[in-house]
Amino acid sequence: MVIFQFILWLIALVTLILVVSIVLVSWKNGISPMPASTHVRQVVIQEVNRIPGYGNVIEAGSGWGTLALDVVRSCPGKRLTGIENSLVPLWSSQLLAFVNVRIRQTRDSRNSLEGRLRFIRGDIYSSSYEHADCVICYLFPGAMNLLVDKFIRDLPAGARVISVCFALPGKVPLRTITCRDALRTKVYVYAF
Repeated sequence: MVIFQFILWLIALVTLILVVSIVLVSWKNGISPMPASTHVRQVVIQEVNRIPGYGNVIEAGSGWGTLALDVVRSCPGKRLTGIENSLVPLWSSQLLAFVNVRIRQTRDSRNSLEGRLRFIRGDIYSSSYEHADCVICYLFPGAMNLLVDKFIRDLPAGARVISVCFALPGKVPLRTITCRDALRTKVYVYAF
């Protein structure tokens, strides 16, 4: 009985530490990790698939990894790197990628995710985007203000930025798509 109570207290303590970690990093970042709706995911996938051939996609602030996983599953030939600075969502996305790579490998070796999806811990403001064919952002206005100059400096000619909800200040999008979700979420697509 004492061991059982100890295990319950240990689980409660670990859960509390993980929640506090998410809250502190979310406070520092100015936003918490938010999953994208099904409609938003479909629009992002459609826009990534407009990029011809193979390509390197970066998701700046990849959160729980669900958008990245859907993009890689639905965009043959694309490789995606998710950059996240919050450890709990990062570990969750790394586990999600590992499990999905193993499941897909056994079911469909022709469309394997192996080598096409990874999540790294990093700072989206200091990471390099020089080899990206596309950057996906689901951030907040302050982050977009900080990233616009970095994208101008780093991104190669012809690269795309797909931003969910928030526009890049001072840039005119190629397209603005209004999703059919309850919030009528806007997705902005930019060419660099």
